[in-house]
Amino acid sequence: MTEQTYTHDEMRAFEYQADSLKDKIILVTGAGDGIGKVAALTYAKCGATVLLLGKTQSKLEAVYDEIESLGLAEPAILPLDLEKASFAQMQELANLIEKEFGHLDGVLHNAAILGALTPLEMYDPITFEQVMRVNSTAVFMLTQSLIPLLRAAQSGSVVFTSSSVGTKPRAFWGAYALSKQSVEGMTTIFTQETQNMTALRFNCINPGATRTNMRAHAFPGEDPYTLKTPEDIMSVYVYLMTDSASGVKGQVVDCQPK
Repeated sequence: MTEQTYTHDEMRAFEYQADSLKDKIILVTGAGDGIGKVAALTYAKCGATVLLLGKTQSKLEAVYDEIESLGLAEPAILPLDLEKASFAQMQELANLIEKEFGHLDGVLHNAAILGALTPLEMYDPITFEQVMRVNSTAVFMLTQSLIPLLRAAQSGSVVFTSSSVGTKPRAFWGAYALSKQSVEGMTTIFTQETQNMTALRFNCINPGATRTNMRAHAFPGEDPYTLKTPEDIMSVYVYLMTDSASGVKGQVVDCQPK
């Protein structure tokens, strides 16, 4: 496929097809619910073999069954609690993927927790540590563990997930905002360190206001039916995993225009 770099508007308008991700192997974290679930299903519908990572086995099994019922490439279930998983466990996971699949074409880091919406001076340190662990530290450790597998692919794609409060921190968003700032920084640093030596690419998605459980907890008074659904924003998620996006590196892409 010929490399073609799209503008952000073109990424949002990208029309994916049943073969857009044909034969690719893509790992999705937080694949049991919300945007992660929809991304996993969409990647499968585009021809990918999807590795479903999450902490709740029953949710992963439900996504697995849905993919199987559609007659798509058989997915794999990878139960892992990112809050508690050690670096050694993540390396073991990478070894398992290498043994079963040989390489990895893409990773979508979608799993995250909201934590508390409260002033930093009142923020519970234990909750702070949990949020930073799931949303930032585990993301770093898992990425580091998977880089050798991604190098083995022709153009390995790592997609992080940020937020508007990651790009521009906002009062009361505390650890969540700081964790997303960290993720955007990771995107930049990984890109600077790899772009001249490898075909690896690191980018970041800001899904924007989307109809998810996390959004409902953050904005309990909001009418969810005024928001886009996860299905509505999948064009960017698919595009960044395609070979056409091999020249897109170090970008933060908003799924919804501001």
